[in-house]
Amino acid sequence: MDSESLLLSLELASGSGQGLSPDRRASLLTSLMLVKRDYRYERVLFWGRILGLVGDYYIAQGLSEDQLAPRKTLYSLNCIEWSLLPPATEEMLLQTSMVNGRFMGDPSHEYEHTELQKVTEADKAFEEEVVVQVKEETRLVSVVDQIDKAVAMVPRGALFKTPLGPTHVNRTFEGLSLSEAKKLGSYFHFKEATELKNKTLLEKADLDPSLDFMDSLEYDIPKGSWSIQMERGNALVVLRSLLWPGLTFFHAPYTKNYGYIYVGTGEKNIDLPFML
Repeated sequence: MDSESLLLSLELASGSGQGLSPDRRASLLTSLMLVKRDYRYERVLFWGRILGLVGDYYIAQGLSEDQLAPRKTLYSLNCIEWSLLPPATEEMLLQTSMVNGRFMGDPSHEYEHTELQKVTEADKAFEEEVVVQVKEETRLVSVVDQIDKAVAMVPRGALFKTPLGPTHVNRTFEGLSLSEAKKLGSYFHFKEATELKNKTLLEKADLDPSLDFMDSLEYDIPKGSWSIQMERGNALVVLRSLLWPGLTFFHAPYTKNYGYIYVGTGEKNIDLPFML
């Protein structure tokens, strides 16, 4: 959710229990404004909160003028002081794939797990158990990246792609109609398209290249991983992810108000395919 409309966005998302205390809201409003100024971001999004056992991580993201350029992720433990996280790498994702359970809420906390590694001595290869340590900060980078790629989204028309390539905020976007807002196909993943490249020319014939340049939620696997509900007398559409419980997207039809927030433990619902 955009930091410039934070109070309204938190109010619209409050139906899912994604609220913040008044002092946290006040701290966020001020600190995110300073983050935008100091880091010279085009926009700053309040991404959400990952709940820990001894503390919570508040996450924000900075966007450049090109909205689909890699986003910079920051975290805070008190909504006042923010630290920049490094970009996620394949090595980080591999390291943290073996870590399970709740976050502690301490960036310096280290998880330990054992894994088998091949060792060669005197032309003989054998496997031995090695204790691997993973910092919680590394796990935080990995989890935020996974959630971002899987469930971060925008409504169709909120962004537009220029003929030269960069993607910008569509200043003429006035919201989806009520009928369109109820369709899963009206929402796109907030990232570079991957599935769109596999479509045939016939399937792309009716697409507008300036608006339909991201992957639609309609084709997400497993099918049925999204819940769509109309609230406040059809004045608000709310999408919730069943794959990453805690992710809530909201949009008020016929208005520019939309956004998403994640408030959860940072754990994926790996049992979802068996629940549908």
